[in-house]
Amino acid sequence: MNLLPTQKRGGPVVWSGIIAATCVLLFLLQQMLFLAIPFLLGIVLYYILQPPTQRLVRMGFSQNAATLSVGALFLLLLALAVLAAVYWKSAPTTSWQAMLGIYLAGGLEFVRHTMTALEQQFPILQQVQLADTVNQRMTEFTGDFIQSHLTDILVSVAAWLPSLLLAPFLTFFFLRDGLRFKKFLARAVPNAFFERTLCLLHEVDQTAHRYFRGLIRLTILDTAVLALGLWAIGVSSPLVLGLIAAVLAWVPYVGSIVGCMLVVMVASTDAPADPSVAYLAIGVFILVRLLDDFVFMPLTLGRSLHIHPLITVLMIFIGGSVAGVAGLMLVLPLLGVVMVIGETLGRLITDPRLRARHRNAIELRTRQASYDLSS
Repeated sequence: MNLLPTQKRGGPVVWSGIIAATCVLLFLLQQMLFLAIPFLLGIVLYYILQPPTQRLVRMGFSQNAATLSVGALFLLLLALAVLAAVYWKSAPTTSWQAMLGIYLAGGLEFVRHTMTALEQQFPILQQVQLADTVNQRMTEFTGDFIQSHLTDILVSVAAWLPSLLLAPFLTFFFLRDGLRFKKFLARAVPNAFFERTLCLLHEVDQTAHRYFRGLIRLTILDTAVLALGLWAIGVSSPLVLGLIAAVLAWVPYVGSIVGCMLVVMVASTDAPADPSVAYLAIGVFILVRLLDDFVFMPLTLGRSLHIHPLITVLMIFIGGSVAGVAGLMLVLPLLGVVMVIGETLGRLITDPRLRARHRNAIELRTRQASYDLSS
């Protein structure tokens, strides 16, 4: 986290409070997930649309006019993108359920071929019947998933769609009234702590700004590089696959694994007689993840959240256990904001000069209020 250079980091007591507060907030977010996800999307859209809104304000537009103009342009571009996606190709001859079955079958065939190749290379695996065992387990899991879990997942997604409509509504008010809300919070702060509190609000805003802007840049880079690699090896719909895998990567570890499985299923379905295409797709995915960790992420997210790797991994596991998949997605940005608030509050509370100024201000106000009561 980019804190002020002259300030020290919080001690063990402060960090214990930061971790505890993050866990409590994750638990509360899980209970109100129907509001947390639209709120998160609204914040992401806010930090994407904030620069053009501020540019229009500097050009002389009012805050309302700038917000309405940017919001209308964004909705128009979004509608055009949806229409382009719908009418890019003619209506498919097979339903999405059949397409999902085809891709799952292609993935299973790739797994069978891989297990058979391993048995040929290592006879001990053939003795334990590795291919037959894996094939049986994968077939049972696929059949159970399609019959039992897929319908439940689709029903849950359909139930979530109305709440997602809150995201543009929240974004509009974030853009229009964000500065007014910050002033409202600042007025409630005692004068002795006012300067440091302004620094706190600025740091929280800048931290969230850097994180979400970095996340969008990282997603664009991942999409472009992965799409280029998949196009080079001949996988169909490389741009769509790259975008889906890049968005899934927002969920640490789990999302990358799911994205890789999706790419392998499509690659193995496109070339069922040539498993080398699927192996090349795995190689492309691993290469993109390495570029992500060592090049892209330090240039984007690495400049926004400076958290120790041990704490990062620990909080990812805690977030997953407390709030599931939503906890995996929300734990790092939530930890970053709570870390800035916790460390700044710790410095405010433990600063003897600020406490002395606050006590002196209270005494002065009390003396002024009772000045004419003694006579």
